Amino acid sequence: MPAVSLTEAQRHHKEEMQMRPYQITATRPPIVVLHGAPGMGKTTTARNFPKPVFIQTEDGCPSGLTIESFGLCESFASVIAGLTWLGKEPHDYQTLVIDSLDALEPLVHAALCADRGYASIESPGFGKGYVELDKYWLDLLRGCNWLRRHRNMNIVLIAHSEIIMVNDPRAAAYSSYALRLHKRARGLVEDSADLIGFLATDIIIKNEQGGFGKSRARADGGNARWLHCEPRPAFTAKNRFAMPERILIRLSFDYQATLGKFFPTPQPQAESTRTAAPETVTETMPSEAMPSNNMEAKHE
Repeated sequence: MPAVSLTEAQRHHKEEMQMRPYQITATRPPIVVLHGAPGMGKTTTARNFPKPVFIQTEDGCPSGLTIESFGLCESFASVIAGLTWLGKEPHDYQTLVIDSLDALEPLVHAALCADRGYASIESPGFGKGYVELDKYWLDLLRGCNWLRRHRNMNIVLIAHSEIIMVNDPRAAAYSSYALRLHKRARGLVEDSADLIGFLATDIIIKNEQGGFGKSRARADGGNARWLHCEPRPAFTAKNRFAMPERILIRLSFDYQATLGKFFPTPQPQAESTRTAAPETVTETMPSEAMPSNNMEAKHE
């Protein structure tokens, strides 16, 4: 008997019949963004996550620290190739670390310029190049989300901080630590994150006596490093796990006792994704989350 294809109206009716509310809760590994000043220990902190593998866009591994890595990625295509390998090949890695986002940003710019034939990201004029970059950042973030949903991997995205001016309608303009990314890319990354942690030491102001009865103020950071998990005017932070305001982070720490206890235990969630694809279609990483083969070829 020949196969009978559904009409568009029948398919739409079937989808409507399947759509019904149900209870869900957070069961996926987290997407974590770590930012802070250079040398604050972001890479070392990420190394303490379970079985991490690094996609390095900068050669910033601290001396004495051993990590598993794809090596230094010098193109956006090589970063996508690392994500694709983790999606397709068998492995026991439990955490993906991208180190760092701000070193990745020029690679994203270069990929767009090569694809469009632009001399620079400013070539389209009036900020249009940065709008076009959204697709590349979303490709990356969708790939990360695919790995956490289908490979149960933690995702850790590292960035350096920069000081920006915030024009808050409720108060006078003030300065704040934020991810060192263009504001459009920064917004996409922040929206995707379950935890944005600002890694910093305390600032202690000490007054020192100088000559002629004068004194001067000197800032001292101390040795204790804190991961700030709640937003403050002075820095970008957030979390979806009812975490405390800040957590003491030592150079070497027990992940489960320090951070892992706040995150959900990964569980299968068969009904958590709605899809309009036919039931016979097998969900694969390249079709759902990765750029097409043509795009990967163009990036190379």
